[in-house]
Parts: sequence; C-alpha cells; structure tokens
Amino acid sequence: MWARFKRDRIGVISAGVVIFFFLIGLLAPLISKIYGKDPYTRYGQITPGLLVNQYPAGPNGGISGDFWFGIEPGLGRDVFMQLLYGIRNTLGLAVAITLVSVLTAVLLGVAAGYFGGRTDYFLGRFIDLLMAFPQQLFFVAFVPVVGAIFVAPEDEMPEWLRASIIILVMWFLGWMSLARLLRGQTLSLREREFVEAAKVSGASPSRIIRRELVPNVMTPILVQTTYMLPNFVTSIAGLSFLGVGLVEPTPDWGRMFANAADYYRNDITYLFFPGLAMVIFIVAFNLLGDSVRDAFDPKRAR
Repeated sequence: MWARFKRDRIGVISAGVVIFFFLIGLLAPLISKIYGKDPYTRYGQITPGLLVNQYPAGPNGGISGDFWFGIEPGLGRDVFMQLLYGIRNTLGLAVAITLVSVLTAVLLGVAAGYFGGRTDYFLGRFIDLLMAFPQQLFFVAFVPVVGAIFVAPEDEMPEWLRASIIILVMWFLGWMSLARLLRGQTLSLREREFVEAAKVSGASPSRIIRRELVPNVMTPILVQTTYMLPNFVTSIAGLSFLGVGLVEPTPDWGRMFANAADYYRNDITYLFFPGLAMVIFIVAFNLLGDSVRDAFDPKRAR
C-alpha cells in the first residue's frame, strides 16, 4: 500500500499540504513568538493610523511588513495570527471528534456484525434512529441547549466547556455511517476460516474482535476517516459562523468568515485568506482520501 501511495503524485502532494496545515496549527505559539504578535491584541486600536473608519488604512487590508496578512477591520487584530490560531483550534476539535467517532463506530459496528442476533438488531435500530436526525439542524439546536444544562444563563461559559460540548454533540451524530459500513464488512468476515479457527482454539469474543476482525477492516476505517475529518472541519466552522460554536475572543476559522461577511464589500482581503486556506485544506484532504482508497485497492481505476 505504501509503495502504491508513494507513486501517486497527487496523493503525496495532498499529504504534504495536510501535514503543513497540522504543523502550522501545532506550532502557532512558536510562530507567534517569532512573528512578534498574538491573535488577541487590538493593534489597530492601540496604534494610531492603522484604522480609518474601522477599516485598515493601508492598501489590501493593511498588508505590510509588520502585518503579513493585514489587520482585522473593526478590532484591528492581526489576521495572520487569527488564521493560524483559528486553524489550530478548529483542527484540534475536528481531530478529537474524529477519534471518538471512529472508536465508537469500530466498537459498535464490529460488535453488531460479529454477535448478530438481538445485538445486531437493537444496535441497527439505534443507528437507524440516530441517522434519521438532520445533523446540521441538530448541531445548531443542541449546542446551546446542552450548554444551558451546565452553565446558568447569567454566567459566561468557559471555553473548555464550550469546546467539550461541541465535541459531545458532533460525536453523538458523527459515527453512524462508519458503524453501518463496518457492520456489513464484519458480517462477511465472521464466517471466514480464520475466524472459525480462532473460535475452535478457544479465543474469547473480545480477542477475536481485537485480533482477527478489526485488523481486517482497517482499510474502510482509514479511508472513511480521511473523509470524516474535513466534514467535521466544515461543520465546526459552520457552527461558529452561525454563532453557536467558539466565541470571542477565541480565534476560530468559522468566525473569521462570519466577521468577514460584515466587511467584505469594503475589505475583501479579510475574507480572502481564511477562505483560500479552507478551500486548500478541504480539497487536499479529500484528494488524500481518494489516494488512500486507491492505494489500498490497486484494482480500482481512478
């Protein structure tokens, strides 16, 4: 698989782009120290002449040697730092949601396929029930509802709790498609000779699932993971755009789009950088998913 993947130029380039985004997210604090600025300071308000009528005084959104991507209209924060920390926060949430969703899907999907009978029936009906929910509407409606359970209306919700609620709500409806796929794969594997041999040898069901079945469904797990993560990135950005995700002053990819919607007529530059970054990331990750799928299945023609 690795040899086939290395021969796929599009896949290698896409993997490089994805790794680059994760690296700049992880290294955002170090880059901030080297760059000499942070995503919270309102430079346009504390330095005279940077903002005129709430808009950057310089051309192209105030791009200069001091502000590589310009400054934010209104508050005057550094756009480059806002974008890096926004990528860091959004990708961090997306990775956490993807991990718990994949683990849940593997546990329930493989268990349903292996045990069959009533276990398969009840888990299958539970998955069908959850898949009947409209995901985007559920996210928008239940993030503030779940938050109200933990925090009184007059109190401000801590950012760690808001992030945890986003992970909880998006995980709740994010694992079913993979679980259904793994159930089907396991149903075709549980009658194979190597599974029967493990049963005859006295292996426990947990050992059979862990040592025999899960390794044989790693291909769909890896491929689906490369599709799930960018979907979670766009969903998290959408929540912030609608005002129910991360809030000020925490930098966020989606909220940059929401702020840009108020200023794009007079400062299109502020919308350009987060928009271009998200398009590049989503396209690269989807192309990476296609390459991973092709590498695992050499008979598949692109």
